Amino acid sequence: MENFRNILVISRMIPYSREAIKVGISLARRYDAKLLVLHLVSNPVDMMAVNAPGLFPEEQYKNYKNSQQEAKEQLDKVIKQETQDGFPIKELTSDRNPVEEIVKLVKEEKIDLILMSAHKEGRIEHALFGGENDAIIRKMPCSIMLVKK
Repeated sequence: MENFRNILVISRMIPYSREAIKVGISLARRYDAKLLVLHLVSNPVDMMAVNAPGLFPEEQYKNYKNSQQEAKEQLDKVIKQETQDGFPIKELTSDRNPVEEIVKLVKEEKIDLILMSAHKEGRIEHALFGGENDAIIRKMPCSIMLVKK
């Protein structure tokens, strides 16, 4: 196994991201590596403009936005606890094209390992992220670990 020096956790600001962050913290501690967490922000309200009639009920958009906020609060608690215990975590947030943003960050920060959540997506998550995971996996010049709960 490689000696990982720079680890990047991709957070979609959903509850499943919490597990990926915990695994990232564990691996960073084990390898004495630098840990970065990239929060990818998606705005489902913007998708309503291209929403085919009946594809996603408006209520699902509202629920998604609320669950995204709740997830961000949970993730903040996990990260805050670790940083209070003296473990440095660099957090970044982006609402840009996820694949391009990740490729750029991997090159700039010399990332050795990417951690991403692997879970069954809901309809909105699939519409927002469906093809991105495949694109990320194909374009990354480093190792990728998919984390399941």
